[in-house]
This record gives sequence, C-alpha cells and structure tokens, in this order.
Amino acid sequence: MLRFVGDKYRHCDGVTRRQFLTAGALTMGGLSLADLLRAEASAGVGSSNKAIINVHLDGGPPQMDMIDLKPQAPAELRGEFNPISTSIPGVQICELLPRIAAMADRFAFIRSLVGSAGRHDAFQCQSGFSFKDLEPLGGRPAMGCAVTKLLGSTSDTAPTFVDIMQGRPLVRNSGRPGFLGPAYKAFRPDISSMFERPLEDGMKNELARQGANHTTSLKLNATLDARRLDDRATLLTGLDRVRRELDESGMMEAMDRFTQQATGILLSGRFADAMDLDKEHPSVLERYTPAMSPVERFATADNERAMRKLLLARRLVEAGVRCVSVSFSDFDTHSSNFARMKHMLPILDHGLHALIYDLEERGMIDDVSIVLWGEFGRSPKINSKAGRDHWPRVGMAMLAGGGMQTGKVLGATDRTASTAIARPVSYQDVFATLYRNLGIDATHTTLIDPSGRPQYLISEGQPISELV
Repeated sequence: MLRFVGDKYRHCDGVTRRQFLTAGALTMGGLSLADLLRAEASAGVGSSNKAIINVHLDGGPPQMDMIDLKPQAPAELRGEFNPISTSIPGVQICELLPRIAAMADRFAFIRSLVGSAGRHDAFQCQSGFSFKDLEPLGGRPAMGCAVTKLLGSTSDTAPTFVDIMQGRPLVRNSGRPGFLGPAYKAFRPDISSMFERPLEDGMKNELARQGANHTTSLKLNATLDARRLDDRATLLTGLDRVRRELDESGMMEAMDRFTQQATGILLSGRFADAMDLDKEHPSVLERYTPAMSPVERFATADNERAMRKLLLARRLVEAGVRCVSVSFSDFDTHSSNFARMKHMLPILDHGLHALIYDLEERGMIDDVSIVLWGEFGRSPKINSKAGRDHWPRVGMAMLAGGGMQTGKVLGATDRTASTAIARPVSYQDVFATLYRNLGIDATHTTLIDPSGRPQYLISEGQPISELV
C-alpha cells in the first residue's frame, strides 16, 4: 500500500494539490496504477470534454414494466403497473417513473433493442459484441478500453476509463480490454465501502475463483510523502539508466513515462478528489438521495444511496475521465418482479432526474452522453413466481445528452412487447452513436489485433440517424 502525504502547495498552473492522497497497491502479482497506465500512449491526444456515462441495469430490465407498457394485453402479460403521460405528446411510460416522464423530452426511448447475445453479464453493453467475437484473439475490447487506446495519453491526470460497476458485471469482468491486452484495462476503484451491494452466494464463489485483484483502492496512508516519492522516482530513473541504454525497444524509457503519468494522477489530487463524495455540497448529495416509501427490498438490490454512483460518475467526468461505467441491481427478476420494481424504479427515476438536471446546470449536458440499458429484456408472460424470465429477443434502452436529438421514441413492439415490429436498433447502432458523440467514426476507425489485422470498432452498426 502506498500512501501520499505532503504539504498543500500550488503549482505554476494555479492548481492546489491535495494534501492527503492514497493509492492502494494491489497484492503481489496484481497491477498497480502505474501498471494500469503502462503502454497507454497513443498518437492522438483528445482535447474536448466529451464523455460517456454507461449505466447497466444488472440482470435485464423489464421493458414492458418501464417504457413499453401494454395496458391492453391480457392480465398474465401486462402486469401491475399503469402508464402515465410524458412531456412527449402521445408517449406514456410506467407510473413509477414520474420524474422521467416529466423530462421525457431530454431522453430518447428505444423500444426495439435487438441482437442480444443472451449472456448474463454486461459485456455486450460495454462493447456492442458477443463474447465469442474474436475470442481466439482475446475477444473484443470494451468501449472504454478502445477509447483509452485512441484518446488516452501519458499526460492525462485522470484515467480514460473508470469502471464502477458492481454485482454481476464486476464478477464477470464485463469492462475488459479484450485483444488490446491488460495495458488498456479499466481503472477500477474499490467502491464497496461507499455503496452496499451484496453478492449472491454463486457470484461470491465465482469472484473468488478469479482471484483477488479486481479493484484498486484509494485509501489514506501516512508512510510516504510527495517529496520522498519524487526522490524515489529519481532514484529508479538512475538505477534503470544502464538497462535503458541497452534496451533497443525503448520500453525502459516508456516505463519511466508511464510511472510519471501514474505519479501525476496521484499527486494532482484531481482524480482522488473526484472519488471523495464528502467534498460535494450536502444539498447536491441530497439531490441524488431519494426519500423512500417503505417497500420490500430484495437481498441483492441497491438501496436509495446507490444513485450517488451517478453523482460519482459526473464528478469523474469533470475530472477528465472519458468513459464511466455504472451498474444498478437487481433487475434479474425471475421472482417478485413487481415488488422489486416498486423498490428499484423510484430510485432510478430519482437518480436519472438528478443527473440530467445536474449536467444541465453545469453546462455539461451536450458533452456527456448517457446510455441506460441491460443485457436483454424480460419475458412478456408472468411466471408462477410473479417474475419475468430472460428475453433476448427484444429489450430497451434510454439515451440522453451528448448533443443528441432527444424527445423521441424509436421502434415499436407487438401487443405483448415480445418482438420488434418497427425500427429495430442494435447494440452496435447505439455504440456507433456514442463513438460519434466522442468525435470518433466507429465505422472507419480500426484497432490492430494481435495477428496484425485491423479491426473496426463497429462491424455492423451505424449511428442512429434520428438522434444525430
């Protein structure tokens, strides 16, 4: 564990440096922050503030209980919830989402998301691809990892991609770098002390089988101050000089640069400050924390404080992060679908409302794209446990911000919300749109795979014409 403690001082750029900063080194055999940054240099350096907040509804959200209600369907299909009108004329959504209904003009509602691989993780929502695609080469990279390769720089004071997903996406490492390799993996801070999300027993066992090196902690420690850190970096440079001179590949020099970047991130304090919600004004924290009615909470469901993950995402974007991935649980409603939605949907309604207004007030809404979706939809038929089962045939998504043309509904399903009958939208279409919002043409931009072949960021999708 490294701990950075130094006197507060001000650099020539006028930035006040954080007095206490922690970087938790991983256990032996794991990756430190310097390791995570190593080999992230790229030819281009992004200069805009464009960013993505990718919200995964862990388990698969029930489309017909959220944004595609079917009040005329038979009772065994339509469920318990009633539709309410929105700010978009003629468009209705679930009564448990009144705040989103009031600001529906800020959203694009996709009722015809198709092409699910049927996998119970968040990988397709992170990459647009099935886990099988290019599997022999390591698989496709998550969007955040690709953006790190394309836009990341060793001079950045914040990681390009931060993964604060919990639950199933954490266990199954959904935001993985694929064929790009571990140098481009997400920075994954440990938020378990900030947000409670108990894992199911099966997930605990699965996580344990993968080893312990899943997160990097930022915690206070008083053993190493900033001046001593600079001395140690200088010493390492001197010790490595001979090896560097003998290294024709230049990797020793590159390692020096990556270590400098890691040090810069840590000592600037910008990223650590963003992770510290205690620095946020109490009124803003309150804005992201709904007052809850007494309803049943499923054992692995997020509580009312979970929407502060969206506040954390906003703070990370302000600190310079390009992609933030968030997850909320539990939408895997094989049982008690309606009781669990009565708990989760009001929380989600409150949090998304807070995020949109927060971004608007800060002048960030046109720069930050938000996508909310899950790995598939839920079955139209209600099962014997009052639940809805997996339904890869069609699902839902919601998009906001990013300068997109919102206030629209895309696609339609049949009378049971079981299949798309108009304007199907694929996961890759959504990603092509998100890349475009970052200024990247995903249909013409390639990454080189380990075999030396160029691979397009998107193989089939196109930006959604109604939104761009």
